[in-house]
Amino acid sequence: MSTIKLYRHALSGHSHRAELFLSLLGLEADIIDVDLASGAHKQPEFLKKNVFSQVPVLEDGAITIADSNAILVYLATKYDENRTWLPVDAIEAAQTQRFLSVAAGPIAFGPAVARLVTAFGVDLDQDNAIKIAHGVLSALEAHLDGRDWLVRQQPTIADVANYTYIAHAPEGNVSLEGYPNVKAWLRRIEALPGFVAMQETAVGLKAV
Repeated sequence: MSTIKLYRHALSGHSHRAELFLSLLGLEADIIDVDLASGAHKQPEFLKKNVFSQVPVLEDGAITIADSNAILVYLATKYDENRTWLPVDAIEAAQTQRFLSVAAGPIAFGPAVARLVTAFGVDLDQDNAIKIAHGVLSALEAHLDGRDWLVRQQPTIADVANYTYIAHAPEGNVSLEGYPNVKAWLRRIEALPGFVAMQETAVGLKAV
């Protein structure tokens, strides 16, 4: 068994970004599914791992790391000896943090929330989430004009953090048509060695 354990939900984009990065780094991990529907994430045993009752949680031996972006930072710092995924240059490090904030901000409140409504039936304002989603997609479309990646000339954890909810945005009725730079960026991530996809959900614009 691996010393690394990832507690996740299979349809959680936050969980997927951690699972994806583990695979991109070539790290083996025991994947442990947390049954959110039954409230497993609110039980005392899980709350000891993350007091905020959220997935994902990473256990690396005696170390426990909660929060998907924190997990990316931890894995990049500990296991990427060349520091290609988390730059050490001050400007590139700041730009990476900037896009981790984008993933935790407009991506979370935009395409992620829009998908929560269709995929999980959560009672949230989907129209507002779609509006936020198109705002951030427009900004990323402009940012990616002439660029392959968000921060530097190779992928960083900034790309990993933002990938999943954008790739699955159509499940929340957020169309990616009209964003060719964003779509090309998604394809570049999907072509990386070790890429693993998150299961699609047939809802929203992906409904059969």
